[in-house]
Amino acid sequence: MFLKVVKNNRTLLFMCLPAIIFFTVFNYCPLPGIYIAFTNYNFRDGIFASPFAGFKNFEFLIKSGQLWLLTRNTILYNLVFIFLGNVLQITLAVMLNEIGNRIFKKAAQTMMFLPYFISAVLIGAIMFNILNYDTGALNTLIRQTGGNPLKIYSMAGAWPFIIVFCQMWQQTGYGSVVYFAAICGIDANIIEAAEVDGATSIQRIRYIILPGLKPTFIILLLFSLGGIMKGNFGLFWNLVGMNSQLFGTTDIIETAVYRMMMSQNNFSTSSAVGLYQSAFGFILVMLCNWLVKRIDPDYALF
Repeated sequence: MFLKVVKNNRTLLFMCLPAIIFFTVFNYCPLPGIYIAFTNYNFRDGIFASPFAGFKNFEFLIKSGQLWLLTRNTILYNLVFIFLGNVLQITLAVMLNEIGNRIFKKAAQTMMFLPYFISAVLIGAIMFNILNYDTGALNTLIRQTGGNPLKIYSMAGAWPFIIVFCQMWQQTGYGSVVYFAAICGIDANIIEAAEVDGATSIQRIRYIILPGLKPTFIILLLFSLGGIMKGNFGLFWNLVGMNSQLFGTTDIIETAVYRMMMSQNNFSTSSAVGLYQSAFGFILVMLCNWLVKRIDPDYALF
């Protein structure tokens, strides 16, 4: 029976083969490395011969208080990215849909999409040239107007807003294209019928377009919640780097693990954090999918 199914669907399975190989090599083959989280790892003995430490690596993280800080920052940033990002993306997509001039619409789409291709390294360089104390554009303008320059790189409270702004600037255009494609998939006959009945643009948006975006929004939300424990390492690292004055409000799991690996060679503790991150994300996805399935099974992932 299994061989018959494979034979009947061999074309589709062949198309899926690159994805299957990718996830096998990069997601499943490294799984035995999880064992490092339960050892005092050293290079001489290797992964499976290093002394077994049980849950001591996890105990160290909990007792140090670092785990709570990293978890809080990572989750709060991602919640803002998810909900504010989706609101802005839907708003832009609806605005694009209401534009009648096709040339202007395509030009606007292109301009909004461009920041997505700008690397985090370049974003960090741009922000440094704007915000740095000595020669930054912001402080230069403040000095010229007679004000006192700001030491932004020592103001931890300002950086959540800066990071959120950079994330929205880079990602909103890409997300709006996804929602715009979903709007294009809504039956045009329904919209035309509403126009004939005298519905205004606001009424069409409220009663036709936004409900039509609901399935796309829920699916993207579930995917996003699956990665709620995974921060945008490139953006955070290139904006903050090793500036310990900002760690209280900007340090996330990825940046902490990177420092443990590069500066302390602490493979065991960093692996423990990574395992905690993956387990938390898995449980959250299963819980959210279960809740969605109970409310409306059609919108669940599985």
